[in-house]
Amino acid sequence: MTTGLWTTAVGSYPKPDYLLQARNKATRKEITTAELNKLERQATEMWMHFQDEIGMDLPVDGEMYRGDMAAYFGENMEGFTTSGLVRSYGNRYYRKPIAKGAVGRRGPITVEWWRYAQSLTSRPVKGMLTGPYTIADWSFDEHYPTREAFIMDLARAIHDEAVDLEKAGAKFIQIDEPAVSVRPEEMEIAVKAMAVVTKGLKAHTLTHMCYGNFDLVYPGILRLAVDQIDLEMANSNYDLLAYFKKVPFTKYIGLGVVDVHTHRLETVEEVKRGIKLTMEVIPPERIFVDPDCGLKTRQVDEAKAKLKVIAQAVREVKKEMGISDSPLPGKLPEAARR
Repeated sequence: MTTGLWTTAVGSYPKPDYLLQARNKATRKEITTAELNKLERQATEMWMHFQDEIGMDLPVDGEMYRGDMAAYFGENMEGFTTSGLVRSYGNRYYRKPIAKGAVGRRGPITVEWWRYAQSLTSRPVKGMLTGPYTIADWSFDEHYPTREAFIMDLARAIHDEAVDLEKAGAKFIQIDEPAVSVRPEEMEIAVKAMAVVTKGLKAHTLTHMCYGNFDLVYPGILRLAVDQIDLEMANSNYDLLAYFKKVPFTKYIGLGVVDVHTHRLETVEEVKRGIKLTMEVIPPERIFVDPDCGLKTRQVDEAKAKLKVIAQAVREVKKEMGISDSPLPGKLPEAARR
């Protein structure tokens, strides 16, 4: 019996207008933290219910309580302060973390939000962390003698957060490392850091990468100590499949099938084509299907429409190819995680 083709999302969803307005008011001290938190929980509940409605196998909380993925962790860790607004891309800005001292956790950062999201569904919810390499790469460092020292302190902190998520019940933990795909010369540091983050975890671990120099980092990324690598594929017209034909992709893949940087809504047939092309190289029992990246740059209606197309395309491919519904997979054999 053929199984596989599970649906999921990368992490972030767009915030409803009422929440965007509330976050601005909170910055100006016009509403309390408790009032903002209530609206963040309301938006999280909306996204959790939507994912249940479309039958998503592995939902995410949508990160309604976060701004930038690196700054969020910097704001909640020791040793960091923040810069003024820094442009990241387009008209997007964030307050870049600055390491002023030794960095580390004050306590759990994401666990309570994961618990809340998990309470809203019977499906397993991914724990969502930003990886140490990316936090360091997207921060200023005014303390550490080397980048590696900075990254390894972050790796130990993110490991502790992952352990706390697992203790809380998370069976899937994602450690986002988009920066790894643009600095191939530092792959050894990234591999070393990820090994620290995931050491001893029984959860299915994964990392997400997008819009990088994959011709320079593949197959090196296969050495990251995770069970799954989630990749942008639709935006690049599935060019990575040519590399996988030369050097087999040995892990579970998160297959990006809709472009999150365009307002255009992909058709079901386009998404089905991408899934079937990938199945020529990677068996369905190792494929998770999702957007190219987080959807926070889209409007709420756009994001929902793209997710619905993914869900419909997967249903049709499974029916056409005789692929049965099946439980979510666990960990890879240890040898495949190295």
